[in-house]
Amino acid sequence: VLKTLESALIRNKPPAEVKQLIDKVSKEYLQLDSNYGKQPQLHEQRRKDHISHFILRLAYCKSEELRAWFLRQECALFRYRFESENSQDKQGFLAALNLNWNIVTPADKKEMQDDLERSSHWSAGQMNASQYIESETFFEVDFERVPDLIARRAVYLRRGKAYVPMSEQVSLVMEEFRNRLAKALEVTAKALPRMDEDQRLMPVLNNINKQYAGNEYNAEGKGIAGKVSAEDVDSLVQHFPLCMRHLHAQLREDRHLKHGGRMQYGLFLKGIGLTLEEALVFWRKAFSKQTEDQFAKNYVYNIRHNYGQEGKRTDYTPYSCVKIITSNQPGTGDHHGCPFRHFSPQNMEAILYRQRVSAANIRDIMELVQGHHYQIACTRFYELTRATAGEGGRAEGGSGQPAATAQIDAITHPNQFFEMSFVAAGGQVARSWIKRERGGAGEGMMVDR
Repeated sequence: VLKTLESALIRNKPPAEVKQLIDKVSKEYLQLDSNYGKQPQLHEQRRKDHISHFILRLAYCKSEELRAWFLRQECALFRYRFESENSQDKQGFLAALNLNWNIVTPADKKEMQDDLERSSHWSAGQMNASQYIESETFFEVDFERVPDLIARRAVYLRRGKAYVPMSEQVSLVMEEFRNRLAKALEVTAKALPRMDEDQRLMPVLNNINKQYAGNEYNAEGKGIAGKVSAEDVDSLVQHFPLCMRHLHAQLREDRHLKHGGRMQYGLFLKGIGLTLEEALVFWRKAFSKQTEDQFAKNYVYNIRHNYGQEGKRTDYTPYSCVKIITSNQPGTGDHHGCPFRHFSPQNMEAILYRQRVSAANIRDIMELVQGHHYQIACTRFYELTRATAGEGGRAEGGSGQPAATAQIDAITHPNQFFEMSFVAAGGQVARSWIKRERGGAGEGMMVDR
């Protein structure tokens, strides 16, 4: 839920669309019915909500960066939920908090009438500005408590005090919520070391921020492109995300990849439909510097292991974006990892230029990178280079750049990038291989297209 909310806000989706996205993901993962009506399932919903919040509080308190992320997303979710409640439940909630806000008296309000009229945002409707001020309730608070309202010039300031109308009370509540949660996260961080010896919880807490809940793409030979041969890979590179394009280019140039690169790229190819037999052919041809004996001794076992044919016989799945970004950081001579996360800004910009992304759009992508929104940056790259017209076909302008950049759901997996690009291009594989089955060159033959 928090990841969906983060993606929607980063991409500046309109409030109605954000609400629609949160409603959808909440219904699937964390139902958040209103208190209104007191539904029988409400207790179980709140229990799940509370447990998930405190588990995440434990998992995201360990560093300043994790705390900042969790605080930002929880505040956004709180605002969404507060604004979705009816006025009766809002008032009951605020009364229970006992926030001790000073209500502006009618006499003080009359003294500041002109200033309040000029400073307040109000809807014309059936009343003028003067009538609105007379009917509205104002709170007097220290100006530091409502920085967002001051930034929008939505409140009157005088002598270090901000005069906040009831209609803007969510800003007051948000600041209170933010302060309390920030303090709670610091307290939790100090208490967490006591749990280090607990083998039940710590492994879970240490990996929550690296977990991936999407498609695993582990069906060998059943990807959207069908069974892919070793000879098909070069023709499919156009649909690869930048991380896999880079690995493919280095493999072709060096005729070798280190272990991290082989794992990342090999499992990705497995996910798009490269079978074990074809994987052995692909890697043998790619590692052309190796003799047959060297290849068999050093690499065949690992390839078979990835396909679950050796060792524990685990059917390994392709790496998600989160795993690529957070695990096994590349070192000297390595080529695995995420370009948006691990490349220098200069190299990243150069790659984007080579992909014919405009200077203005490169600036937008680099801002996302600098804000550590690597998956959103990759998603934006997809939108700029693979805008679709209708259900299939690439929409391009006269310069070869896409004619439209309609927003899509955030990309969370390299194989998701591939499948979306493959479908947008019409789902064509330029096959150049002949597949022979037991019937020899008869009915089992796949001809060139």
